[in-house]
Amino acid sequence: MEKKKQKDILMLAIKAGTIMMKSGAEIYRVEDTIERLCKSCGIDHVNVFATPTGIFVSTDNEESSNTVTHIKRVKSNETDLTKISKVNQFSRTFTTTDMTVEEGFEILSDIENSKPYPFWVRALSAAFVTGCFSVIFGGAALDFFITVPIGFLCYIISRFLEKYEINFFIRGFVCCAFAAFCALLAAASIHGVSYGPVISGCIMLFVPGIPITNSIRDFLSGNMLSGVARLTEACIIGVSLAAGAGVIIKLWAMLGGIAL
Repeated sequence: MEKKKQKDILMLAIKAGTIMMKSGAEIYRVEDTIERLCKSCGIDHVNVFATPTGIFVSTDNEESSNTVTHIKRVKSNETDLTKISKVNQFSRTFTTTDMTVEEGFEILSDIENSKPYPFWVRALSAAFVTGCFSVIFGGAALDFFITVPIGFLCYIISRFLEKYEINFFIRGFVCCAFAAFCALLAAASIHGVSYGPVISGCIMLFVPGIPITNSIRDFLSGNMLSGVARLTEACIIGVSLAAGAGVIIKLWAMLGGIAL
């Protein structure tokens, strides 16, 4: 196999793995996708080592002594299950048809550049979710209607901070602090509002469910390094959420619980 062709196949596989990693896929799924794409093109030996922040791939072919190694740094992570599903479908199609590498790059570029749901849809969905969680945590109908606008504003603040590349610890702290302040203010101003369910509902919007789930799946599949990394990330996010709400509640108590 020509070294250039081997490199093109490797870059295609790494591009697919990078999209999955940035979208919140499990480590074993990323490694398996890269390995399958390479082997489907006749590359006999593929060694893949992936972490939440990087992908390391080395390929070799028995027909020649060409060994190609590539390292890809993964800098940002988000949750986009649609992209993961599309890359999974692409890998199945690529390995079972005569699709060319060039066609594969075009498809992956389309997946990578695909737009999520409109911002207002995501914001309204986040607001509704926080309201539902407030009811689950024992809130009444009034708490639901108080939580919805607070959750809406928290999501907007989170996206605004993310736009300026503020790290996830600060984003979680600020959003939960804002939610706690609004909940306490509403409880002090409106009779019948319970601040506990309102704060809990808003916090659930930022709870790192995907990192926790993926860390457990990484542990079960033998990827201890990735499992520890993602579990640590989830714990740090949890601490930031608790700290944000806790600081405001403590300050409110120190001020005597008076309406500001």
